[in-house]
Amino acid sequence: MKRRIQSRILPPFAGLTLLAYLVRRFPYHDEAGWGERIAQGRVQIGDQTALGSQVLAQNDVVEYLADDLPEPRVNLDVTVLFEDAELLVINKPPNLPCHPSGRYFHHTLWAVLKTRFGLEQPLLVNRLDRETSGLTIVAKTAEAGKLLNAEFSSRRVEKKYLVLVEGVFPPRVEARGLLLPDTASPVRKKVKFVAAEVAPEGQASQWAETVFQVLETVIPVFSKPGKSAGPVSLVEATPTTGRLHQLRATLQSIGFPVVGDKLYGYDAALFIRFCQDQLTEEDRTLLRLDRQALHASQLRILHPRTQQVLDLEAPLPADMAALLMELRKQ
Repeated sequence: MKRRIQSRILPPFAGLTLLAYLVRRFPYHDEAGWGERIAQGRVQIGDQTALGSQVLAQNDVVEYLADDLPEPRVNLDVTVLFEDAELLVINKPPNLPCHPSGRYFHHTLWAVLKTRFGLEQPLLVNRLDRETSGLTIVAKTAEAGKLLNAEFSSRRVEKKYLVLVEGVFPPRVEARGLLLPDTASPVRKKVKFVAAEVAPEGQASQWAETVFQVLETVIPVFSKPGKSAGPVSLVEATPTTGRLHQLRATLQSIGFPVVGDKLYGYDAALFIRFCQDQLTEEDRTLLRLDRQALHASQLRILHPRTQQVLDLEAPLPADMAALLMELRKQ
């Protein structure tokens, strides 16, 4: 597969030359490196080979043939839980992106589905974050994808997640409210949950509903050197809406951040240091895990052809189970 990275020019970058844009937007090559690749004809604007001096306009599409770009290591331990002519249900491991984005192309679930499972056009019906593990549904046909997407969008799918959170979680929490932009955070994409029905004037919002039930709480009596010592709870989350970052933002806002969550954890600066590959040993100790401890554990759907109920389940992954076991021993 040829690896092509596409980028649409947004207003802040309009008016820059192609070379200046690439250096600013994709700093994994310096000016000389990008100049060499432009000269090799590996950068296009639209369907035309471009020059480094070409001035970019808003909504131009820049495409880069990036086969030489090294990709970060990922977990490719993909397990099939169900398969027939219409569907493929995957237990996605943690640390595997679903779709090509940024530096990830071959190291994605999409690429695995094409190369290992022979699907020419994989249609991922539900998408999980790179760090989130669990059930992922792949439609093998366009018709199956259309029907399943309609099932998800109409909220007829029953979903459950297993999540490890910091602290002693109450027996049951019904969280209903709004997801709003977290204007206090230095990370622009971050949102916060507010138990309210009306958003402040001028703020975009999304309604979110989740029921949380605690399954187990482990309170270590002592800790080994270098280990975090606070209590951890295993919680089952049942969302009735499907918003981006819904579970993580809600849990942080009600005081129980997800174990290992760098964006919705104790300190948003962790996310910035993570992006800059500057996490300290103290940061890693605080996080406990190297990924957010969130797992899509159960789905109940109607099969798109037979209309029979499918109850799908993915067990608690090894890293989350190992952390619980370690805390029990403490």
